[in-house]
This record gives sequence, C-alpha cells and structure tokens, in this order.
Amino acid sequence: MRDDEFDVGYWLLDDELIDSDGRRCGRVDDVELEGGPGDPARIAAILSGPGALRERLPRWVKPLARRLFTDDVVRVDWSEVSDIQVVVELKRPAGELGLGRGDDAFGEIVNKVPGS
Repeated sequence: MRDDEFDVGYWLLDDELIDSDGRRCGRVDDVELEGGPGDPARIAAILSGPGALRERLPRWVKPLARRLFTDDVVRVDWSEVSDIQVVVELKRPAGELGLGRGDDAFGEIVNKVPGS
C-alpha cells in the first residue's frame, strides 16, 4: 500500500471521534466517497449517527433498527479531520460540527438523577 492509501474499513470505520477540545463526540459510522468511474476514490466526509450506522447493518436487522434508532446523520467534511491514530481527531469543537447532541441530551437526563 502507498503512503497516500489506507484501508478505510480497517483504519477508519467505528473509530471514536475526538473534537478539538478532547471531547468524545461519536464514532465513524460510515464514510462518503467521491470520484467517478476509473478515477481514484477519495474520502469526502465522515458520517456519524444512528442513521448512518443503521445502513451498515444486515438486511434482516434493518426493520428493527428503523424502529429503535433515529434517522440522524451528521456529515463531517474530510477537511475537518486533523489526525487519525487510535481515534479520529477533529479540528473544531463538536458543537460546531453538529456532533455530540445525543450525549448532551442524555447528560441533561442523567444530571437530574439524584447522586449522579
């Protein structure tokens, strides 16, 4: 494999997303590729959220997943990625990219629980 190539399925899918503040803000649930027939494929964006993950599930699980998960998908342009190591590091805070909304909503619920 050349220096400008890598296995998207192995090195990117399901990796954790970390924003510029060091906050965990989701996972890489899918990727959007660009390039025409015969052209090199390039990563255009990272897709994160239940709607993106649902599309990767086996066909027989999708009807149940549609009932359990929302359609939410956040598209993060590939130019927002600063580094890929064990996690995918992003250049900006999660809120600016539309990430972490589920965690924020869940956090509000947990904060109301006595002793949390």
